[in-house]
This record gives sequence, C-alpha cells and structure tokens, in this order.
Amino acid sequence: MEQVRAFLIAATRVAALGLAIGLAGLALLAQGGRFSDRLDALTHFTPLFLAGLLTAALLWLAAGRNGRATPLLALIGVLSTLTLMAPEMAAMTRSRPTAGADPAATLKVVQFNLWGRNRDPLATARWILDTDPDLVVVEEGMGEARGVLTALADRYPYRTTCDQPHACSTQILSKTRPTARGGLYTDRLAGAWATFPGPGEPYTVVGVHYTWPYPAGPQQQMTRRLSLVLDQFPRDRLILTGDFNSTPWSFSLRRQDRLFGLERRTRGLASWPAGQVSRLNLAAPFPLFPIDHVYAGAGWRTVEVRRGPRLGSDHYPVVVTLAARP
Repeated sequence: MEQVRAFLIAATRVAALGLAIGLAGLALLAQGGRFSDRLDALTHFTPLFLAGLLTAALLWLAAGRNGRATPLLALIGVLSTLTLMAPEMAAMTRSRPTAGADPAATLKVVQFNLWGRNRDPLATARWILDTDPDLVVVEEGMGEARGVLTALADRYPYRTTCDQPHACSTQILSKTRPTARGGLYTDRLAGAWATFPGPGEPYTVVGVHYTWPYPAGPQQQMTRRLSLVLDQFPRDRLILTGDFNSTPWSFSLRRQDRLFGLERRTRGLASWPAGQVSRLNLAAPFPLFPIDHVYAGAGWRTVEVRRGPRLGSDHYPVVVTLAARP
C-alpha cells in the first residue's frame, strides 16, 4: 500500500512538472504574437493555459511541495498569461454601461452566429422574437439555420446580404428599410452593410464573419480589407458587429481595435462554445472564448451588453443596446 501511495505521489509530481513546463513554454511563446501572426495564434488559448498552470500548482501542493521547478515555472507562466489578459480586464472595469436612455433614442442589436447545424431553429427564432431587437446580424444563416430566418421573416422583412451570386450566410435583418446597402465578399471575407435613417442621424451597420485564426495570415488580411471598407462611412455613427473568431487577448484583435477607430463594446464577453463544440463533438459546460464582438463609434453610448442563453447554435447570442448621443 505504501508503494502505491509513493507511486501516485511521484506520478503527480511528474504530471505537475510536465504541465508547468509545457504550458509555461506556450504562454511565453504566445508573447511572440507581438511580431508573429503564427505565434499570435497561441494567444487565443490563454485562459486554458492559465487554468492548466493553476492545476499544475495545485498538483504540486497535493504531492507534498517537493522541488522548486514546478512552482517557479507555473508562476512564470501565470504572469505571462496575466500580461496577455490584463488589458482586456482593465478595459472591462472602465467600460460600464450607462442607464437612463430615452427609449426613442436607443437601438438594440443582436449579434448571432446561428450555426449551419442549428439544433433548435424554432427555439432560436422564438428567443430573438421575444428579445425584439431593432437589428439582427447573423452569420452561418444556412443549412438548418434557414428555419430561423424563415421564422423571422414577418418581423424583419428587410435583409442585406453579401454581394455574390449565391446565397450569403452573413445577413443584416431589420424592421426598417435601409436607405442604402451593399455586400462584401472577397477572399473569404463575408459581410454586408446597411444604412438606416435613425435614431438621431443616419447610421450604418456592418456585419462580418472572419475565418479561423489558423492558419495564420488570412484573418489579419481580412482586418486590413475591412478597414478600407469602413473608411467609406462616418465613424461616429458606425456600428460593426460579427463573428471575428478572435479573442481580446490576441495582439491581432488589439491591432484591429486601434485600426478601426471604434470602441469595442463587448469586453471579455465569452460567446463560444455553447453546448456541443461543432468540430470536436465535445460538450462544453460554459463559454470560454470571446469571439463575437460589437463595435460602435463615438456617436453611441452603451446602455446594456449581455450574453443571451444557450440555444441551438454552437455560439451564444450577444445583445447590445446603444443610445444615440445628442
């Protein structure tokens, strides 16, 4: 029995050291995202690195605190992950929504990747109708998700999609007829834009769907192309929303925030995965990655930002209410 106990303690120490070495190394490599898109791809896993490093420290404690390498490596890794997450955490404390807006001057927007294999289109549509946003920006509105769009047709009769010969999965749904609209579809950047008369002065909404951050490069190219598109519109009254497949601890998203010249209103709001992870077929108890984002210009103030419930998609919906500044 004593031999079994000694073996378990030794195995725990080895596991703790292995975790600390591997994850601290990855966390340090992620810092290279400052100059390398390939290394920046590691930054998206920062919360997982942090959880694993804390687990390594707990295993070291449980195994009798033997040796200094494990806690030292875990500490180095934790500090590296915290430096990646700190800017977003600080922004979360600064960006506090303000209440008391005139309902006539507010605009409620739902950002939602519906997922082409949506497991419950009717419940998804019912939640959107109950939430009653002014605008719904959707991605992956194809496959099973078409049932959602069909159920929303009466409430949201105006639809703006990508400019391409086939049906586009990125759409802007609205109750109000746009005064102008257009689509974006170039090198996998699927998006659409629409201009509306109010509240307040006319405003433009842009919806997009980025590719995954792997392989490195295409996602960053999309940011540069989208920036040129945004230059067409007045920044103060601009709203940009979409599934960017990019987390706020990445250097790519930080550079995007600066390049667009808009304020990202979704801060640290995890939206993926919801339920079953689409590509891995694994159940996720809660979302880990903030990849659905809403930006708005200085002509809007934030009234409310919240995550919707788990529905039929592998994403959670995001609800943002804005108020037009006088």
